[in-house]
Amino acid sequence: MLSVRDFRNLERVVLELPPEGMLVVGENGQGKTNLLEAIYYFQLLRSIRGARDQDLVRFGADGFYLGGRMLSDRAQEIGVGFDRVGRRKRVRLDGVVCERLSDAVGVLPAVMFSPADVELIAGAPSARRRYLDIMLSVTSRGYLHALQRYRAALLRRNAALRDSARQPAGRGDARVEVWEAPLAEHGALLWAQRRAWVDRVRERFAELCRAIGETGAVTVRYVSSLQLEAGEEARVALAKALESHRTADTRLGLTRTGPHRDDLLITLAADDNVPRELRLFGSAGQQRTAAIALRLLEAGTLRDRRGGSPLFLLDDPFAELDGRRAGRIVELLADSGLGQTVLAVPREGDIPSGMPQLERYRVASGVVWRD
Repeated sequence: MLSVRDFRNLERVVLELPPEGMLVVGENGQGKTNLLEAIYYFQLLRSIRGARDQDLVRFGADGFYLGGRMLSDRAQEIGVGFDRVGRRKRVRLDGVVCERLSDAVGVLPAVMFSPADVELIAGAPSARRRYLDIMLSVTSRGYLHALQRYRAALLRRNAALRDSARQPAGRGDARVEVWEAPLAEHGALLWAQRRAWVDRVRERFAELCRAIGETGAVTVRYVSSLQLEAGEEARVALAKALESHRTADTRLGLTRTGPHRDDLLITLAADDNVPRELRLFGSAGQQRTAAIALRLLEAGTLRDRRGGSPLFLLDDPFAELDGRRAGRIVELLADSGLGQTVLAVPREGDIPSGMPQLERYRVASGVVWRD
């Protein structure tokens, strides 16, 4: 069951999602993506599109509310309320208010496919780091806690660096140094889990790209500013790097070493067998192919670590893809154990052949009804 109130242009929506899922048809700008965003909110407790909570409130409303009943390894019922005036958000799991919002992150395992996913490949490194952080945070409480502590320490070291730059030489070093131990401790865990995941899925990523239709050799590897010597611990190496860069970091006012600077390097070797960065040299179709492969890997990771298929949210995912590649993606989704699915498209003709039959709904001006 899904209940939405005053979220973007959705004033009142109450739906009992069929076990297999639903097909939502509507023209662009009518609320299809808003509906998927509302569902995905249960995973991140924030907008997947990066909007602030106050900007998610429907015009003229005081706040928004999202509620859902689900089958999950973490809870059976969730409610999220946000008050725009006080900018306060409250989350309940099974009727109990969460003391910390992080306690409810990842309660509904979900993967969202959309045309915007091309930014995973063509965009800045921050898009790929965010992809890794979301996936690993909702499947590992340890990773989520380390990420929160790392970001807090990073903010404080950067602030100390800027303050130190205004002091006489060496006077502010102690205030910078105090944040390097937590950065090294928590950053080492982030680095290790990211790298382990990339190493584990490297071959599968190449297989998925081939299965979708890419003829060249596609590879992915984790590129880090952290370089370990033989037998050295990541925590020790990161602590040394932070210390050695302290003077230069002070001049710039920012921390230039750590997992917040790392990236996923995705390359494609064409007929000349020379690997080139896909974000720079790949076509739109090749970039979209790699992005969909990343989403399929995300779905597989959620399924393996959470013990069941995630909810699949498909926001016009086959846009700009030829029929052959779209058909192969449908086959891969089926092979990966396609769970409950919400597919949103502008027109019924945008549904590729082979897609499972789903109950049909319409959306217009923020109103959703069964067709």
